Amino acid sequence: MPAALSPVTALRYKAGVKEANDGSGIRLLQTLAGADKGGAELFFVRLAEALARTGVQQQVVMRNHPGMVGRLKAAGVPVTFARFGGALDFSTRRIIRTVAGAFRPQIALSYMSRATKLTPRGGYILVARLGGYYDLKYYRHADHLVGNTPDLVEYFVREGWPRERASLISNFVEARPGPTLPRSAFNTPEGVPLLVAAGRLHVNKAFDTLLRAVALVPSAWLWLLGEGPERPALEALARDLGIAERVRMPGWQDDVQPAARAADVFVVPSRHEPLGAVVLEGWLARRPVVATASQGPSWLIKDGESGLLVPVDAPQALATAVQGLLADPARAVALAAGGAAALEKDFTERAVVGHYLALFRRLIHTAREQRR
Repeated sequence: MPAALSPVTALRYKAGVKEANDGSGIRLLQTLAGADKGGAELFFVRLAEALARTGVQQQVVMRNHPGMVGRLKAAGVPVTFARFGGALDFSTRRIIRTVAGAFRPQIALSYMSRATKLTPRGGYILVARLGGYYDLKYYRHADHLVGNTPDLVEYFVREGWPRERASLISNFVEARPGPTLPRSAFNTPEGVPLLVAAGRLHVNKAFDTLLRAVALVPSAWLWLLGEGPERPALEALARDLGIAERVRMPGWQDDVQPAARAADVFVVPSRHEPLGAVVLEGWLARRPVVATASQGPSWLIKDGESGLLVPVDAPQALATAVQGLLADPARAVALAAGGAAALEKDFTERAVVGHYLALFRRLIHTAREQRR
């Protein structure tokens, strides 16, 4: 358990796992205004599927993203569509009120700023989940906030949010056994050292720093899995560095595990990373993880035991860490085992879902007591 937690938050975090993962009797409305691809969106779907397996009754209001909707319907989770637009969107609140009126949830769980802003107060407890340092003006009508790192919870408190109305519940990655992607899938020679990184191609992810590090490791190839606005700049940088023939950018992967399992080293080079759920993907693949000491990875990784931490925006340090692991397979195996152990301890589906169910029960119980 991380030392950064306050005693109250730490106690609640530990208690969550002890709760039986039985969600029967809980009625949950979830609202999401996200895109069709992204870390928060993937976690939303995984959590909805996992809660359904515990017996939680759910209704979801979201935009019409067919891939996500298909998974939710397969899990037996009903979905209603809404725009989640800007200032001229007069329909989304009405749709949420209508769904809530018919479903009568005890809890509404909203994701990020727009969904929270557009989820009105009602006859339910509004819990907002944040995975970033968002402006809390959009959350003032919420009853409770969930942050997925200790530093986010402390940010809420620094911004004036009552500590007793904030909880730490991190993310999980689902066990997804399957084959390892062959090198030939992305036209990569057999036997070359392979680095794998994944995420939205955004400046915060610092994939430019990773490319500069790859240029300092002449033998290594890179699979950069993701899509986003930085693609043209990253492709140009790879050409300028003379490493384009060693870099593969195959686009967004709904499941990074087949590629991650092919890696010799899994790299997370972010400048700004509130959590770094992709670290969990590296651990799940049982690959050694090298990450920058940004906010989330610094909490997740115990340097030298479950991964390696290097300074932000330091290509030489990143390259040195990677080269060290490529030259020392035994250490790479030990770090991979340490990451897998950390994942099993605190970031499994059972642990995280247990935290959510414990929170929901506590909030429902408190609300009942207050009505008496």
